Amino acid sequence: MGHLGHLKEQYRELVTRLAASTVALPEPTDERARAGFREILEIMYTPEEAAIAARLPVAPADLRTVAKSLGMAETDLRPKLDAMCDKGVVVDLVSKRTGETRYLLSPPVVGFFEFSMMRAKDGIPKKRMAEALHAYMHGDDTFAREVFGGETVLGRALVHETALGETPDVLDWERATRIVSEATQHAVSLCYCRHEASHLGTACDAPQEVCLSLNGGAEFVIRRGFGRPVSKQEALDIMIDARKLGLVQIADNVLDRPTYICNCCGCCCGQLSAINEFGLRAVNPSGFLASSDPAHCIGCSKCARACPIAAIEMKPERTSSKRKSDLRAVVDHERCIGCGVCVDACRKESMHVERRTEMPHVPKDAIEKSLRMALERGHLGDMLYSEGVARGIGFLGEALRALLALPPAQRALASEQVTSRFVRAALGRVKDPSV
Repeated sequence: MGHLGHLKEQYRELVTRLAASTVALPEPTDERARAGFREILEIMYTPEEAAIAARLPVAPADLRTVAKSLGMAETDLRPKLDAMCDKGVVVDLVSKRTGETRYLLSPPVVGFFEFSMMRAKDGIPKKRMAEALHAYMHGDDTFAREVFGGETVLGRALVHETALGETPDVLDWERATRIVSEATQHAVSLCYCRHEASHLGTACDAPQEVCLSLNGGAEFVIRRGFGRPVSKQEALDIMIDARKLGLVQIADNVLDRPTYICNCCGCCCGQLSAINEFGLRAVNPSGFLASSDPAHCIGCSKCARACPIAAIEMKPERTSSKRKSDLRAVVDHERCIGCGVCVDACRKESMHVERRTEMPHVPKDAIEKSLRMALERGHLGDMLYSEGVARGIGFLGEALRALLALPPAQRALASEQVTSRFVRAALGRVKDPSV
């Protein structure tokens, strides 16, 4: 963070505040990436908005609480928060039961990066923002490692259901159609990654309006104009069409009530690009692995060309009585995310998916995912203090249950972070009674 002195004070405080959330906005070392980092902040926040955001809780808080923390009148603050919600740098959650609105700071991802490019036109300069995002995320691997460098990542691959064949015992949370069918609300938006690429002149020919928001995520997206409402059937049709185009379906990495499903390509997608460009395990794989049956493989390479992360290699194989080698598909099982795109691409029934011997862990809900991500990135103490103050004993009880469910090594690491950071942060906010 040594270069933060080049930023205005409000932006320095904002970056520090974001560092206490699940995913921070770290300053990169590459000069081009650093210029993109500064540009993103200046595009998305005015200095006044940065000062407000720097004091917002990561967890939801009502208007009175936020106004008190900022020392502002509620009537003055409300329109400023509304304007920030319209840009996606703040998220407002409206209770269906009470009608109460609570505000929280939007993280970079999944958050204001995506919101900045989910509409074709608004007050955000799209080309300038696309260039800044690309410079920041591809100039070096600082941000990619912050987002994707831990064991727990944002998204999980959903296997193409057309690739499953007679595979038994497929769980409901593994099926995209079941996730969409059980959602209470649906919205579709422009693909943030493909829209960004279009302003850079590098977009592929896949459709842009294919990113689905679900449940509470859809409610915010619709209300703030980041996407349009769709019926359950239209959402399912979008999923089917995306599968036919060979797009990877990546869902929110939770079991309960996922908030999105993206339809991704290996060329534009930020998550898949982190695998291709930086070799990071950026997507939690599905519970399946792709494999090839040599008896049926004719070496056409359709599977290898369709694979979005280059996990399939065509290797020469010597055959008796043939002067030239045959080619056979070989899957790198360490790299494969189990999306099933290759199975749909194969016309000779050579490619198939099979169960992994060890199932990847999927967090139960958003709290477990956030805790695991914060723990792995060294943010746990800050997160527990910030969210515990805002959300109270109920959140802390859920957090404790999630922490106790961790493996022993991770529980020990959590204990270390909580005692060293959380307690120090708490004590720093308690007035010394002897003074």
